[in-house]
Amino acid sequence: MKFTLLLTILPSFAVSFTSPASFGVKANNAVTSSSVVLNAEANGEVNGSAHKKVIVLGGDGFCGWPTSLHLSDQGHDVVIVDNLSRRNIDNELGCDSLTPIKSPEARCKAWKEVSGKDIKFVNLDVAKDYDRLVELIKDEKPDSIVHFAEQRAAPYSMKSSKGKRYTVDNNVSGANNLCCAVVDSDLDVHIVHLGTMGVYGYGTSGGEIPEGYIDVILPGGRESNILHPAYPGSIYHATKCLDALLWQFYQKNDQLRITDLHQGIVWGTNTPQTSKDERLINRFDYDGDYGTVLNRFLMQASMGVPLTVYGTGGQTRAFIHITDTARCIEIAVNNPPAKGERVEIFNQVAETRRVRDVANLVADMTGVDVNFIPNPRQEAAENELEVANNKFCNLGLDPITLDTGLFDEVTTIVKKYKERCDPEKILPASFWNKKRAEECASLDPSSIKFKSEKETA
Repeated sequence: MKFTLLLTILPSFAVSFTSPASFGVKANNAVTSSSVVLNAEANGEVNGSAHKKVIVLGGDGFCGWPTSLHLSDQGHDVVIVDNLSRRNIDNELGCDSLTPIKSPEARCKAWKEVSGKDIKFVNLDVAKDYDRLVELIKDEKPDSIVHFAEQRAAPYSMKSSKGKRYTVDNNVSGANNLCCAVVDSDLDVHIVHLGTMGVYGYGTSGGEIPEGYIDVILPGGRESNILHPAYPGSIYHATKCLDALLWQFYQKNDQLRITDLHQGIVWGTNTPQTSKDERLINRFDYDGDYGTVLNRFLMQASMGVPLTVYGTGGQTRAFIHITDTARCIEIAVNNPPAKGERVEIFNQVAETRRVRDVANLVADMTGVDVNFIPNPRQEAAENELEVANNKFCNLGLDPITLDTGLFDEVTTIVKKYKERCDPEKILPASFWNKKRAEECASLDPSSIKFKSEKETA
């Protein structure tokens, strides 16, 4: 697929690149990248892949913690780095994880007792503690560094000037510091970054979203394959776009080996590893700032609350289960690009669904109503989305798709810890601009009431 591109319109080019099929994730058996180096036959195999030392930045978070356990369970030597900023944001917002998560030290101790394997924890701010980051990399000599250590919520990034500035300062500085630190360490370290599908934007381009790079025809009929133009929908998404440019520069300038993973919306709570012991449980965010849409729906349904669908619910989004997040990270760690190859980019998604269809799926399963409320976000009311995910499928991923059996795991968690839920945190509390805030002014957080267990039975 090739598109005619005029250089004069390149900055706005991304408007035309989101796609048409409402439930499409396209995968086939063709190998789509020659830059992946398979390691399955390397010396020191563990569970079919080479044993590696991996530093997981942001390893205490929603995606970082289960990924760290998965990597350790697969035989890799894992070091977690985190400054606990997400826990501090809980205090700021007055809303804890629905699940009672233990301290990083207690979590690592529990994993040792359950698995017999050590995970080291280091409290370090990647965006601020540069000298300590360089020293850590030199001391640990990791094969790979997985980078989750970024403020991950689009609503929080739009909540206020404070949220916008913090998200840019933390995310962009952290990404730059990581690249500088790897260069200064003089080590050949593979960086694996968790990005977002939101870098592509959500429009109506009339074509499938490729994995990172797109074929274009430049003026004069010159063919080229370029980084897909960015079209962010929030400050959070904008930082991921800026990250992508940093990866391109450091690969070109310093020959860093980098993999960027454009992930869809994560759902689910536990993985096979976090389910082994109560002390290993993953965090569960249900609030309007950090709760992902499907997890919010499942929580609301379990409590007998009508599902809060923003606008028409016509937004089509990509989804992936938390277990597959961990599996995809491991695949990326085991398959780095060769030194000198361009940044490897994967679309880390299982499927795409329209939000109102997801809401109806949950409503049909649970019997709750669907409530359409004003949209706090500045976005198209309706969009289509078709996404290529060939690379992960070709490397062995058999993705988990939305399934009511898996929904049961989330609803069981919600019912177990329902006393920890604050109903006033369910409605959106962050608005993209003044107009959106005015349109949502009628929303009353105190109007949300949970039904009793008898009423929801």
